[in-house]
Amino acid sequence: MGDRWRLEIDRSLCIGSAQCVHRTGGFFTLDEARQSRPGEVETDANESVLEAAENCPVEAISIALAGSGEPVFPPEE
Repeated sequence: MGDRWRLEIDRSLCIGSAQCVHRTGGFFTLDEARQSRPGEVETDANESVLEAAENCPVEAISIALAGSGEPVFPPEE
């Protein structure tokens, strides 16, 4: 992939299912409120982070290209 991504968690949506934690081998963690937090706000593009966003049951994870802000997930319609 080669890009840098900026991650955002919508805390008003996150239900603490921990799917993102399990899919990324701990890149995401749950805080004391049992809501997801990324290990880094910006990260190299990778399949496990994209898979975590795609499989979040409430679509609380959004990914954008770090330089341009162009949406990666969810894609613009």
